[in-house]
Amino acid sequence: MNFEFATATRILFGAGKSAEVPALARSLGQRVLLVTGRTPERTRPLHTALEAAGLTVIPFAVEQEPTVALASEGAQIAQTESVHVVISIGGGSVLDAGKAIAALATHPGDPLRFLEVIGAGEPLTKDPLPFLALPTTAGTGAEVTRNAVLGSPEHRVKVSLRSPRMLPRAAVVDPDLSLGLPPDLTAATGLDALTQLLEAFVSVRANPLTDALCRDGLVRVAAALPRAYTHGSDRVARAELALGALYSGLALANAGLGAVHGLAGPLGGRFKAPHGAVCAALLAPVTAVNVEALQAREPDNPALLRYAEAAHWLTGRSTATPGDVVPALRQLVAWLNIPGLAAWQVTPDDFPELVRQARASSSLKGNPLILTDAELQAALLRAL
Repeated sequence: MNFEFATATRILFGAGKSAEVPALARSLGQRVLLVTGRTPERTRPLHTALEAAGLTVIPFAVEQEPTVALASEGAQIAQTESVHVVISIGGGSVLDAGKAIAALATHPGDPLRFLEVIGAGEPLTKDPLPFLALPTTAGTGAEVTRNAVLGSPEHRVKVSLRSPRMLPRAAVVDPDLSLGLPPDLTAATGLDALTQLLEAFVSVRANPLTDALCRDGLVRVAAALPRAYTHGSDRVARAELALGALYSGLALANAGLGAVHGLAGPLGGRFKAPHGAVCAALLAPVTAVNVEALQAREPDNPALLRYAEAAHWLTGRSTATPGDVVPALRQLVAWLNIPGLAAWQVTPDDFPELVRQARASSSLKGNPLILTDAELQAALLRAL
Protein backbone atom coordinates (compact mmCIF):
# COMPACT_ATOMS: atom_id res chain seq x y z
CA MET A 1 0.00 0.00 0.00
CA ASN A 2 3.00 2.33 -0.34
CA PHE A 3 2.76 4.35 -3.54
CA GLU A 4 2.86 7.83 -5.04
CA PHE A 5 0.42 9.28 -7.57
CA ALA A 6 1.25 12.43 -9.52
CA THR A 7 -0.44 14.04 -12.50
CA ALA A 8 -1.09 17.32 -14.29
CA THR A 9 -2.00 20.25 -12.06
CA ARG A 10 -5.45 20.45 -13.69
CA ILE A 11 -7.44 18.14 -15.95
CA LEU A 12 -10.33 19.56 -17.96
CA PHE A 13 -12.42 16.94 -19.75
CA GLY A 14 -15.45 17.30 -21.98
CA ALA A 15 -16.77 18.40 -25.34
CA GLY A 16 -15.97 22.06 -25.97
CA LYS A 17 -13.41 22.36 -23.17
CA SER A 18 -10.78 23.60 -25.65
CA ALA A 19 -12.64 26.93 -25.63
CA GLU A 20 -11.22 27.53 -22.15
CA VAL A 21 -7.60 27.41 -23.30
CA PRO A 22 -7.15 31.12 -24.17
CA ALA A 23 -8.13 32.17 -20.66
CA LEU A 24 -5.85 29.52 -19.17
CA ALA A 25 -2.96 30.69 -21.31
CA ARG A 26 -3.59 34.36 -20.52
CA SER A 27 -3.31 33.57 -16.80
CA LEU A 28 0.21 32.26 -17.43
CA GLY A 29 1.64 34.94 -19.68
CA GLN A 30 1.41 36.96 -22.87
CA ARG A 31 3.59 35.11 -25.38
CA VAL A 32 2.62 31.61 -26.53
CA LEU A 33 4.57 29.01 -28.47
CA LEU A 34 1.84 27.01 -30.23
CA VAL A 35 3.10 23.53 -31.14
CA THR A 36 1.02 21.82 -33.84
CA GLY A 37 1.14 18.88 -36.22
CA ARG A 38 2.12 18.86 -39.87
CA THR A 39 -1.10 20.64 -40.92
CA PRO A 40 -1.41 23.73 -38.70
CA GLU A 41 -4.58 24.70 -40.61
CA ARG A 42 -6.48 22.09 -38.56
CA THR A 43 -5.64 24.01 -35.40
CA ARG A 44 -6.38 27.44 -36.87
CA PRO A 45 -9.46 27.94 -34.61
CA LEU A 46 -7.29 27.72 -31.49
CA HIS A 47 -4.64 29.99 -33.00
CA THR A 48 -7.34 32.55 -33.83
CA ALA A 49 -8.91 32.28 -30.37
CA LEU A 50 -5.56 32.85 -28.67
CA GLU A 51 -4.92 35.97 -30.72
CA ALA A 52 -8.46 37.19 -30.07
CA ALA A 53 -7.66 36.92 -26.35
CA GLY A 54 -4.81 39.37 -26.87
CA LEU A 55 -1.98 36.79 -26.85
CA THR A 56 1.04 36.83 -29.12
CA VAL A 57 1.28 33.43 -30.85
CA ILE A 58 4.51 31.96 -32.25
CA PRO A 59 3.68 28.82 -34.30
CA PHE A 60 5.91 25.75 -34.35
CA ALA A 61 4.98 22.75 -36.54
CA VAL A 62 6.02 19.16 -35.78
CA GLU A 63 5.90 17.31 -39.10
CA GLN A 64 6.98 13.89 -37.83
CA GLU A 65 7.74 12.07 -34.60
CA PRO A 66 9.94 14.46 -32.59
CA THR A 67 13.70 14.19 -32.38
CA VAL A 68 16.21 15.58 -29.93
CA ALA A 69 17.26 18.12 -32.57
CA LEU A 70 13.69 19.29 -33.17
CA ALA A 71 13.06 19.75 -29.44
CA SER A 72 16.29 21.73 -29.15
CA GLU A 73 15.24 23.91 -32.09
CA GLY A 74 11.88 24.60 -30.48
CA ALA A 75 13.52 25.42 -27.16
CA GLN A 76 15.85 27.90 -28.88
CA ILE A 77 12.87 29.61 -30.51
CA ALA A 78 11.08 29.76 -27.15
CA GLN A 79 14.14 31.42 -25.60
CA THR A 80 14.67 33.87 -28.48
CA GLU A 81 10.98 34.84 -28.57
CA SER A 82 10.76 35.21 -24.76
CA VAL A 83 7.89 32.74 -24.64
CA HIS A 84 5.85 32.54 -21.41
CA VAL A 85 3.78 29.40 -22.07
CA VAL A 86 3.93 26.44 -24.45
CA ILE A 87 0.72 24.94 -25.82
CA SER A 88 0.61 21.68 -27.79
CA ILE A 89 -2.44 20.65 -29.80
CA GLY A 90 -2.13 17.37 -31.68
CA GLY A 91 -1.30 13.71 -31.28
CA GLY A 92 1.21 12.15 -28.92
CA SER A 93 4.21 13.30 -30.95
CA VAL A 94 3.08 16.92 -30.80
CA LEU A 95 2.42 16.70 -27.05
CA ASP A 96 5.82 15.11 -26.42
CA ALA A 97 7.52 17.77 -28.53
CA GLY A 98 5.83 20.54 -26.53
CA LYS A 99 6.75 18.97 -23.21
CA ALA A 100 10.38 18.61 -24.27
CA ILE A 101 10.53 22.17 -25.64
CA ALA A 102 9.09 23.59 -22.41
CA ALA A 103 11.68 21.69 -20.37
CA LEU A 104 14.73 22.41 -22.54
CA ALA A 105 13.82 26.10 -22.82
CA THR A 106 14.77 26.52 -19.16
CA HIS A 107 17.80 24.22 -19.43
CA PRO A 108 20.08 25.62 -22.14
CA GLY A 109 23.05 23.59 -23.30
CA ASP A 110 23.45 20.01 -24.42
CA PRO A 111 20.12 18.14 -24.03
CA LEU A 112 22.00 14.82 -23.79
CA ARG A 113 22.70 15.70 -20.17
CA PHE A 114 19.09 14.90 -19.34
CA LEU A 115 18.25 12.02 -21.70
CA GLU A 116 17.90 8.39 -20.69
CA VAL A 117 19.89 5.58 -22.39
CA ILE A 118 21.99 7.76 -24.74
CA GLY A 119 22.72 10.55 -22.25
CA ALA A 120 23.65 11.15 -18.64
CA GLY A 121 20.08 11.05 -17.36
CA GLU A 122 20.65 14.04 -15.08
CA PRO A 123 17.54 15.43 -13.33
CA LEU A 124 16.04 18.71 -14.44
CA THR A 125 17.05 21.43 -11.99
CA LYS A 126 14.46 24.07 -12.94
CA ASP A 127 10.77 24.06 -13.69
CA PRO A 128 9.94 24.00 -17.42
CA LEU A 129 7.92 26.76 -19.01
CA PRO A 130 4.21 26.32 -18.20
CA PHE A 131 2.80 23.73 -20.59
CA LEU A 132 -0.80 23.13 -21.72
CA ALA A 133 -1.67 19.89 -23.55
CA LEU A 134 -4.61 19.38 -25.92
CA PRO A 135 -4.71 15.87 -27.44
CA THR A 136 -6.45 15.43 -30.80
CA THR A 137 -6.09 11.64 -30.78
CA ALA A 138 -7.12 9.15 -28.12
CA GLY A 139 -4.00 7.09 -27.60
CA THR A 140 -0.80 8.04 -25.84
CA GLY A 141 -2.20 9.80 -22.76
CA ALA A 142 0.80 12.13 -23.09
CA GLU A 143 -1.33 14.97 -21.75
CA VAL A 144 -0.79 13.62 -18.22
CA THR A 145 2.61 11.93 -18.37
CA ARG A 146 5.92 13.15 -16.99
CA ASN A 147 8.14 12.27 -19.96
CA ALA A 148 8.65 13.09 -23.63
CA VAL A 149 9.76 10.43 -26.12
CA LEU A 150 12.34 11.77 -28.57
CA GLY A 151 14.04 10.07 -31.49
CA SER A 152 17.79 10.12 -31.93
CA PRO A 153 18.45 9.17 -35.59
CA GLU A 154 22.20 8.98 -35.06
CA HIS A 155 21.71 6.42 -32.28
CA ARG A 156 18.76 4.76 -34.09
CA VAL A 157 16.68 4.70 -30.93
CA LYS A 158 13.89 6.57 -29.16
CA VAL A 159 14.60 7.72 -25.62
CA SER A 160 12.83 9.67 -22.90
CA LEU A 161 13.38 13.04 -21.35
CA ARG A 162 11.77 12.42 -17.98
CA SER A 163 11.06 14.41 -14.84
CA PRO A 164 8.15 15.00 -12.44
CA ARG A 165 8.65 18.67 -13.27
CA MET A 166 7.40 17.95 -16.82
CA LEU A 167 3.82 17.19 -15.81
CA PRO A 168 1.61 19.66 -17.74
CA ARG A 169 0.16 22.68 -16.00
CA ALA A 170 -3.19 21.67 -17.51
CA ALA A 171 -4.46 18.80 -19.65
CA VAL A 172 -7.45 19.87 -21.73
CA VAL A 173 -9.14 16.77 -23.17
CA ASP A 174 -11.85 17.78 -25.64
CA PRO A 175 -13.19 14.64 -27.40
CA ASP A 176 -14.58 16.78 -30.21
CA LEU A 177 -11.00 17.42 -31.37
CA SER A 178 -10.76 13.77 -32.45
CA LEU A 179 -13.97 13.72 -34.51
CA GLY A 180 -13.28 12.50 -38.02
CA LEU A 181 -9.85 11.06 -37.19
CA PRO A 182 -9.08 8.56 -40.00
CA PRO A 183 -9.79 4.88 -39.22
CA ASP A 184 -6.13 3.81 -39.39
CA LEU A 185 -5.06 6.47 -36.88
CA THR A 186 -8.08 5.72 -34.70
CA ALA A 187 -7.04 2.05 -34.61
CA ALA A 188 -3.34 2.59 -33.95
CA THR A 189 -3.80 5.23 -31.26
CA GLY A 190 -6.69 3.38 -29.62
CA LEU A 191 -4.66 0.19 -29.43
CA ASP A 192 -1.79 2.16 -27.91
CA ALA A 193 -4.16 3.24 -25.15
CA LEU A 194 -5.37 -0.35 -24.71
CA THR A 195 -1.75 -1.53 -24.51
CA GLN A 196 -0.90 1.07 -21.89
CA LEU A 197 -3.90 0.13 -19.78
CA LEU A 198 -3.08 -3.59 -19.93
CA GLU A 199 0.64 -3.14 -19.28
CA ALA A 200 0.04 -0.79 -16.34
CA PHE A 201 -2.54 -3.23 -14.94
CA VAL A 202 -0.08 -6.15 -14.83
CA SER A 203 2.97 -3.99 -13.99
CA VAL A 204 5.04 -4.80 -10.93
CA ARG A 205 4.47 -1.16 -9.90
CA ALA A 206 0.66 -1.26 -10.11
CA ASN A 207 -1.19 0.28 -7.17
CA PRO A 208 -4.86 0.59 -6.13
CA LEU A 209 -5.35 3.93 -7.87
CA THR A 210 -3.88 2.78 -11.18
CA ASP A 211 -5.80 -0.50 -10.89
CA ALA A 212 -9.09 1.40 -10.74
CA LEU A 213 -8.15 3.48 -13.77
CA CYS A 214 -7.07 0.43 -15.76
CA ARG A 215 -10.15 -1.62 -14.94
CA ASP A 216 -12.51 1.15 -16.02
CA GLY A 217 -10.35 2.20 -18.97
CA LEU A 218 -10.01 -1.26 -20.47
CA VAL A 219 -13.76 -1.73 -20.48
CA ARG A 220 -14.33 1.66 -22.11
CA VAL A 221 -11.65 1.32 -24.80
CA ALA A 222 -12.55 -2.27 -25.70
CA ALA A 223 -16.17 -1.24 -26.27
CA ALA A 224 -15.62 2.13 -27.94
CA LEU A 225 -12.67 1.44 -30.25
CA PRO A 226 -14.53 -0.69 -32.84
CA ARG A 227 -17.36 1.84 -32.93
CA ALA A 228 -15.03 4.83 -33.39
CA TYR A 229 -13.14 2.91 -36.08
CA THR A 230 -16.27 2.36 -38.18
CA HIS A 231 -18.15 5.55 -37.22
CA GLY A 232 -15.55 8.29 -36.87
CA SER A 233 -18.09 10.98 -36.01
CA ASP A 234 -19.73 9.07 -33.15
CA ARG A 235 -19.32 11.58 -30.32
CA VAL A 236 -20.13 9.05 -27.59
CA ALA A 237 -17.48 6.61 -28.84
CA ARG A 238 -14.94 9.42 -29.20
CA ALA A 239 -15.60 10.58 -25.65
CA GLU A 240 -15.22 7.04 -24.29
CA LEU A 241 -11.93 6.60 -26.16
CA ALA A 242 -10.64 9.98 -24.99
CA LEU A 243 -11.41 9.10 -21.38
CA GLY A 244 -9.79 5.67 -21.74
CA ALA A 245 -6.66 7.24 -23.23
CA LEU A 246 -6.55 9.78 -20.39
CA TYR A 247 -6.78 6.90 -17.91
CA SER A 248 -3.95 5.11 -19.71
CA GLY A 249 -1.68 8.13 -19.36
CA LEU A 250 -2.51 8.51 -15.67
CA ALA A 251 -1.84 4.81 -15.13
CA LEU A 252 1.44 4.51 -17.03
CA ALA A 253 2.84 7.66 -15.45
CA ASN A 254 2.40 6.10 -12.01
CA ALA A 255 2.65 2.32 -12.58
CA GLY A 256 4.97 2.04 -15.56
CA LEU A 257 4.62 -0.16 -18.63
CA GLY A 258 6.09 -3.44 -19.87
CA ALA A 259 7.78 -5.37 -22.64
CA VAL A 260 5.57 -4.05 -25.45
CA HIS A 261 6.79 -0.52 -24.88
CA GLY A 262 10.27 -1.76 -24.02
CA LEU A 263 10.55 -3.17 -27.54
CA ALA A 264 8.56 -0.39 -29.22
CA GLY A 265 11.17 2.24 -28.40
CA PRO A 266 14.04 0.57 -30.26
CA LEU A 267 11.73 -0.42 -33.13
CA GLY A 268 10.52 3.15 -33.55
CA GLY A 269 14.09 4.41 -33.50
CA ARG A 270 15.42 1.96 -36.10
CA PHE A 271 12.47 1.87 -38.49
CA LYS A 272 10.03 4.47 -39.83
CA ALA A 273 7.16 2.88 -37.97
CA PRO A 274 4.50 4.85 -36.05
CA HIS A 275 4.55 4.16 -32.33
CA GLY A 276 0.89 3.18 -32.08
CA ALA A 277 1.13 0.72 -34.97
CA VAL A 278 4.23 -0.90 -33.45
CA CYS A 279 2.57 -1.31 -30.06
CA ALA A 280 -0.52 -2.76 -31.73
CA ALA A 281 1.56 -5.31 -33.65
CA LEU A 282 3.43 -6.34 -30.48
CA LEU A 283 0.45 -6.42 -28.13
CA ALA A 284 -0.85 -9.97 -28.64
CA PRO A 285 2.60 -11.62 -29.16
CA VAL A 286 4.17 -10.06 -26.06
CA THR A 287 1.08 -10.84 -23.98
CA ALA A 288 1.23 -14.47 -25.17
CA VAL A 289 4.90 -14.77 -24.18
CA ASN A 290 4.19 -13.15 -20.79
CA VAL A 291 1.29 -15.51 -20.03
CA GLU A 292 3.28 -18.58 -21.11
CA ALA A 293 6.32 -17.55 -19.07
CA LEU A 294 4.22 -16.82 -15.99
CA GLN A 295 2.41 -20.14 -16.23
CA ALA A 296 5.72 -21.99 -16.61
CA ARG A 297 7.88 -20.16 -14.06
CA GLU A 298 5.63 -18.16 -11.73
CA PRO A 299 2.18 -19.80 -11.67
CA ASP A 300 1.28 -17.97 -8.43
CA ASN A 301 2.10 -14.53 -9.85
CA PRO A 302 -0.97 -12.27 -9.41
CA ALA A 303 -0.48 -10.96 -12.94
CA LEU A 304 -2.11 -14.16 -14.22
CA LEU A 305 -5.33 -13.31 -12.41
CA ARG A 306 -5.15 -9.84 -13.92
CA TYR A 307 -4.77 -11.26 -17.41
CA ALA A 308 -7.86 -13.37 -16.71
CA GLU A 309 -9.72 -10.21 -15.66
CA ALA A 310 -8.70 -8.50 -18.89
CA ALA A 311 -9.83 -11.56 -20.86
CA HIS A 312 -13.22 -11.31 -19.17
CA TRP A 313 -13.60 -7.67 -20.22
CA LEU A 314 -12.47 -8.34 -23.78
CA THR A 315 -14.55 -11.47 -24.34
CA GLY A 316 -17.53 -10.89 -22.05
CA ARG A 317 -17.07 -14.38 -20.60
CA SER A 318 -16.96 -14.63 -16.81
CA THR A 319 -15.10 -17.95 -17.12
CA ALA A 320 -12.25 -16.49 -19.21
CA THR A 321 -8.75 -17.70 -18.39
CA PRO A 322 -5.41 -15.85 -18.63
CA GLY A 323 -4.72 -17.51 -21.97
CA ASP A 324 -8.02 -16.24 -23.40
CA VAL A 325 -6.72 -12.68 -23.45
CA VAL A 326 -4.35 -13.51 -26.32
CA PRO A 327 -6.87 -14.64 -28.99
CA ALA A 328 -9.16 -11.77 -27.97
CA LEU A 329 -6.36 -9.26 -28.57
CA ARG A 330 -5.30 -11.01 -31.76
CA GLN A 331 -8.85 -10.88 -33.11
CA LEU A 332 -9.26 -7.18 -32.30
CA VAL A 333 -5.91 -6.25 -33.88
CA ALA A 334 -6.74 -8.23 -37.02
CA TRP A 335 -10.22 -6.69 -37.28
CA LEU A 336 -8.63 -3.23 -37.10
CA ASN A 337 -6.29 -4.12 -39.98
CA ILE A 338 -3.05 -3.57 -38.10
CA PRO A 339 -0.03 -4.80 -40.13
CA GLY A 340 2.73 -6.94 -38.65
CA LEU A 341 6.25 -5.66 -38.10
CA ALA A 342 7.37 -7.04 -41.47
CA ALA A 343 5.44 -4.17 -43.06
CA TRP A 344 8.17 -1.89 -41.69
CA GLN A 345 11.00 -4.08 -43.07
CA VAL A 346 11.79 -5.65 -39.69
CA THR A 347 13.53 -9.03 -40.05
CA PRO A 348 14.86 -11.64 -37.58
CA ASP A 349 18.36 -10.31 -38.23
CA ASP A 350 17.33 -7.18 -36.32
CA PHE A 351 16.13 -9.03 -33.22
CA PRO A 352 19.37 -9.28 -31.18
CA GLU A 353 20.06 -5.54 -31.37
CA LEU A 354 16.42 -4.67 -30.67
CA VAL A 355 16.46 -6.85 -27.56
CA ARG A 356 19.78 -5.38 -26.43
CA GLN A 357 18.38 -1.86 -26.69
CA ALA A 358 15.12 -2.85 -25.01
CA ARG A 359 17.09 -4.04 -21.98
CA ALA A 360 18.16 -0.44 -21.37
CA SER A 361 14.61 0.94 -21.41
CA SER A 362 12.72 1.88 -18.27
CA SER A 363 9.53 0.30 -19.65
CA LEU A 364 10.90 -3.24 -19.49
CA LYS A 365 11.37 -2.87 -15.74
CA GLY A 366 7.59 -2.84 -15.22
CA ASN A 367 6.95 -6.17 -16.96
CA PRO A 368 5.32 -8.71 -14.61
CA LEU A 369 8.39 -10.95 -14.86
CA ILE A 370 11.86 -10.83 -16.38
CA LEU A 371 11.77 -12.28 -19.88
CA THR A 372 14.80 -13.97 -21.38
CA ASP A 373 16.37 -12.74 -24.61
CA ALA A 374 14.97 -15.83 -26.33
CA GLU A 375 11.46 -15.02 -25.10
CA LEU A 376 11.69 -11.42 -26.28
CA GLN A 377 12.91 -12.61 -29.67
CA ALA A 378 10.06 -15.12 -29.81
CA ALA A 379 7.59 -12.26 -29.27
CA LEU A 380 9.20 -10.28 -32.09
CA LEU A 381 9.01 -13.29 -34.39
CA ARG A 382 5.29 -13.72 -33.67
CA ALA A 383 4.78 -10.00 -34.34
CA LEU A 384 6.19 -10.16 -37.87
